[in-house]
Order: sequence, then structure tokens, then C-alpha cells
Amino acid sequence: MLKHYGSTRSSAAYRTRIALGLKGLDVEQIRLDLGGGDQYSEEYDALNPQHIVPTLVDDDAVVAQSLAVIEYLDEVYPDIPLLPADPAGRARVRGLSLLVACEMHPVLTNRVRGYLETKLNVSEEDRQTWYDEWTARSFEALETRLANDAATGRFCHGEAPSMADCCLIPQIFNTRLNNSDATSYPTIVRIEAACMELPAFQAARPENQPDYQG
Repeated sequence: MLKHYGSTRSSAAYRTRIALGLKGLDVEQIRLDLGGGDQYSEEYDALNPQHIVPTLVDDDAVVAQSLAVIEYLDEVYPDIPLLPADPAGRARVRGLSLLVACEMHPVLTNRVRGYLETKLNVSEEDRQTWYDEWTARSFEALETRLANDAATGRFCHGEAPSMADCCLIPQIFNTRLNNSDATSYPTIVRIEAACMELPAFQAARPENQPDYQG
């Protein structure tokens, strides 16, 4: 059985929960309490010395980083693909995914916000300004790309969910959690609504995890 090490509130682990659900794979969910330091245990350190989630274990394969996990799943379990078959489509989905995962997400994580607070003594108001600024820049770019490309369909790419949707939905959740606006981007909001009609996206939501605390 696949083992998925994640955390309920982690946006990155949320992405891979969606991907696993869309593929209908049998998986053991191992939830780490990041606030309690589970990621620094000897067992997890052996799997992921970066001490972040997610990590996927599939027999002898240990895969870290959410996009690498999703691509691994697509290659090893190709039913219900999350990347298009054609090179141009695959590149487009990767590009949209990277915009969220590598441009937007890193500067907005709790680790970064915590560093701003505890190491640089940035006020709560200024931290929120930081968050709002980088959120707006990224969402505006993503909205423009999605709205002006004929390859955008009901979902980020065409008529079926892809890796890009797996990245987008957790970022919207995280944005709302941090009191930032995500409603002024009509294409993004429309795609979110389409995703949330699917059971895999609903089941992966943080509030639907057994250890969720509001």
C-alpha cells in the first residue's frame, strides 16, 4: 500500500491528497503534527531530511516534493492522467503548477511568515501587507494566463482536472485562511467551483480530515 506522509493544513500535502483521490488509489494517510515537531522524528528524518511534507512511499520508492509526487503517480499509475499526453499541454500544465508551487507558495508559507515575525520583528499588519502583495501579484498573473488561453476549459487545462488544479485549489484555501482576497479573479473562481463538484477535491479539504481543528 502507498504511504502518504502529510499534514492537514499543509498546502503541499493538500495537493497530493487531491491527486491520490482523483486517481482512486488505496493509500495509508500518515498525518504529521508539524506544530508538535513530528517532522523532526528519527523515522521521518530518514525519509525526508528537509523535514517538510508531503512524502510518498511506494515500496522502495521514496518521493518528496508535491509536484514530483504527482508526476510519479502519473507515471506509475497512469489511469486518470493528471498531465496531458501532448508535450505542449504537459508543458502548459507544468508551467501553471510551477507558478503556484514555486512562485506563489514559497514566500507565503507559515515558515516564512514566522521568520518575519520572530527574526525580523515585522508587525502583524506589515506581514499581512506582505502576504496580500505577493498573493495579488501571483493571482493576477495566473488569472491573465487562464482567461486568455483557449486551452483553458472547465478546469485549468481542458475538461478534466490536472496537476495545475491540484495546485490551485489548496492555494485558494490558504489565501482565504490568511484573510486575503481570492474573489476578484473570475476565471479562477469558476475553475474552483468546477473542482469542488468532484468528490476527490471535497475529500481532500483540510476540514474533512479526521485531525482537523478549526
